[in-house]
Amino acid sequence: MIEFMAQSDMSTIICPVVLCGGTGTRLWPLSRKSLPKQFVPAFEGKSLLQLTLERFSAKNTEDVFRDKKFKLSPRVLCVGSADHEHMFYDIAEKSKVELDLILEPCQKNTCAAIVASSIFLQKKYGKINNRDSVVAFFCPADHFLSDPQNLLRTILKAAYFTDKESIFVVGIPPNFPSTSYGYLSSEGNLESDEFLRVKQFIEKPDYKKASELFKKKGIFWNSGNFIAEPSALLAACSRFVPKVIDAVKLAFGNFSSSERVRMMLHERNFKECPNISFDYAVMEKHHSVRMLPLNSQWSDVGSWNAFAELFPEDADGNRNVGTAHFFQSKNNFAYTTGRPIVTLGLEDTVVVETSDVVYVAKISHTEELKEAVKKLEENNVNQALNHRQVNRPWGVFDSIERGERFQVKKITVKCGGRLSLQRHKKRAEHWVVVKGKALVTRGDEVFELSENESTYIPIGIKHRLENPFKSPLEIIEVQSGSYLGEDDIERLEDVYGRLTDGDN
Repeated sequence: MIEFMAQSDMSTIICPVVLCGGTGTRLWPLSRKSLPKQFVPAFEGKSLLQLTLERFSAKNTEDVFRDKKFKLSPRVLCVGSADHEHMFYDIAEKSKVELDLILEPCQKNTCAAIVASSIFLQKKYGKINNRDSVVAFFCPADHFLSDPQNLLRTILKAAYFTDKESIFVVGIPPNFPSTSYGYLSSEGNLESDEFLRVKQFIEKPDYKKASELFKKKGIFWNSGNFIAEPSALLAACSRFVPKVIDAVKLAFGNFSSSERVRMMLHERNFKECPNISFDYAVMEKHHSVRMLPLNSQWSDVGSWNAFAELFPEDADGNRNVGTAHFFQSKNNFAYTTGRPIVTLGLEDTVVVETSDVVYVAKISHTEELKEAVKKLEENNVNQALNHRQVNRPWGVFDSIERGERFQVKKITVKCGGRLSLQRHKKRAEHWVVVKGKALVTRGDEVFELSENESTYIPIGIKHRLENPFKSPLEIIEVQSGSYLGEDDIERLEDVYGRLTDGDN
């Protein structure tokens, strides 16, 4: 295992740690297991993960971190599913930040992710004078925040008061009695105290309880953002959930490099880790949880109701993303990825259109969506888990049409992208280039295809599609044959290390 040297100067590093393991079921069908909400480009072409990473770009942080005592790490640590590895790097490039990455082979909730991150940071940054030389700022990948610099200033303030025991949480002053968020009950006075002490964590309440909390002093929403030294977090987890510590330590793997650090947790050991949230396992029991408030528009984007509130409403209370026309309609939200939505005489309703699903629900029932999706999964409805458009390390493909013996896909290969060298036993393929230029391997032939040119891949012939050129490549692929399942792929070579059979 690579051991990292401690910092050569006496500055303490503040390292952002972005937790990316959620599936966002309450935003189905936009968010699905194959493409959770944090990766969906739903905010003017940007995803929530991209917006989160951009908070820590040099452009947005240089005015805040001028103190010589603390430096912001030039690299952001992300923890998330191994299935989404290539998406992390793609979004990081758009965000103009550098990533370290801890990959989870299966979901085990936030406590395991925080333990793995804390061990990682201790190994990377070491100690100074028997104190961690790094302070970790943990934040979810899928929250919306209107004032990133205010958050950065709050993080910096908290860093001054971290010690071997304390954990700081960011609280949001509530502006309405929400039933969608957990609450914090605090004591202290910010006019005389540097921070507040958390007395109690309160689970998501019903409306009556939320209304009562809203009227009380010292009540805040729990944002899920917190700051602490790794040693403080590990000490707390050792006390309250030692089984998580033991399982993660056994699963902890080798670093792949000292520049772009990529670490895969070992599946066999990680599967033994208890599935528990950090709030429930530690924060609700810890004796030294402190809080700093953040006055900013904030949302966990945890439901269609919360998502809708991020967009302006018309005179009748209707909100929309994409093209929507409301007639004699009030207090609706419409989201469309393509086709226009038209409502007539509709009230208090959410309408969501994607390429393969239309979701319609009364606003009062949107919080029940998670259970509905679970039932769809139990009934083997493919759309419950998978999008029509599928992301791959080399680009994306979109299954446009499918019949008894054929399937049509639109395939987009990014610059430098290279599909695996493969062959099929039961299907042939026809490729038509509609944009860019392709380099094609077919049997022993290697040739270029330009726009409006095509080729035919017979059954059993080894083939590869790649884009070594400077513009994105788009092709239409028509598959034909007796079996069109994605498991009819025999990979012969793959630059992304996917040596098992599977899709592209």
